[in-house]
Amino acid sequence: MIALGTLVNAATVVAGGALGSLVIPRVPDNVRKTTMQALGLGVILIGLQMAWVTKELLLVLVALAIGTILGELGRIDDRLQGLAAKLERWPIARRDGFAKAFVQTTLLFCVGAMTITGSFQDGLFGDPSILLAKAVLDGVGAAMFGSVMGPGVMLSAIPVLLIQGTLTLGASWLSQVLTEPMIHEIGATGGLLVLGLGLNLVGAAEIKVANLLPALAVVAVLVAIF
Repeated sequence: MIALGTLVNAATVVAGGALGSLVIPRVPDNVRKTTMQALGLGVILIGLQMAWVTKELLLVLVALAIGTILGELGRIDDRLQGLAAKLERWPIARRDGFAKAFVQTTLLFCVGAMTITGSFQDGLFGDPSILLAKAVLDGVGAAMFGSVMGPGVMLSAIPVLLIQGTLTLGASWLSQVLTEPMIHEIGATGGLLVLGLGLNLVGAAEIKVANLLPALAVVAVLVAIF
């Protein structure tokens, strides 16, 4: 069944987020802060591992610069925050930081090489193994983040479903456009975005990571050219 991996992935995010935010008792503020910083350190490590594999560092840096300019002009972060603020009016949004939880976990679960390669493998060959492995990781992550960030984590399942589903269903066409080096550098660039998320979580920076998202497309174009 095509898109099975994406469906399972979205389900594990909802289940993990529900377990963390609705079943596990509210974490005291001091424990919540320290736990968030600890999770942030883990996210930083994941980002470093993803970014370290780049073979075209200069192109990645140029892509980040160009992509950030495009993101700032397009006000991607502001638009995401606006969407999240609307979601925050839902009855389920009982905790502070609902919008922040939605935006940050959406970026974390959707940016990465496993998202692209797993969707391609599922769409082209009907093999969801990579996405199923990602589903397990995302489910655990959703439970951990849900316990300290609240139910906003569950809503990130919607972007996971839309983005991975689109990549899976469009895999035949995209596989003719994206070469292996392009996918490789997209993953490395995504690693730097994940690193930015980690720095935000530990409180070391306030990076508008969503405004860096165009860099993922820019680096693919640069690799294709050069």
